[in-house]
Amino acid sequence: MTAAQAIAVLTLADIAFPDVCALLARYGLVFENVADEAAIPGSYWGEPEAGVIGDRVYARGDTPVHSLLHEACHLIVAAPHRRANIHTDASDSQAEEDACCYLQIVFGDQLEGVGRARIMADMDAWGYTFRLGTARAWFERDAEDARAWLVLRGLLPSGPGAKHP
Repeated sequence: MTAAQAIAVLTLADIAFPDVCALLARYGLVFENVADEAAIPGSYWGEPEAGVIGDRVYARGDTPVHSLLHEACHLIVAAPHRRANIHTDASDSQAEEDACCYLQIVFGDQLEGVGRARIMADMDAWGYTFRLGTARAWFERDAEDARAWLVLRGLLPSGPGAKHP
């Protein structure tokens, strides 16, 4: 990610930390607020990207919201026995990676002042890549398998008209 992209994306400093804490707590996760300019434990991509260790998600004010959500989703989708051993690299498979992308978009709507449209735009700005070109196109027209993966594991409701958590 370039410096220009870092400026363009929504960061944790732009939203309410208590909302983040509450969202993560619903899934048994703990948000660890890292001091400005301190190293972020468990960050796969390096600062300012979020990090994960066990049931904890580490981030600081300049961490992109989409990064925090994505890394948190890796812990949320991991089986409890696997979650306990996660440190930095949380990805298990391409199917899980896709499910995390889908769920982070859904979770954008759970944070005041964020929303899924902003998460998708920030994913594009950061450099996520999708077959259909944009996060929105993928989410709306090519993510059925990711949604089914999440439904199968009880992380999204099933059936017609089902509402997201």
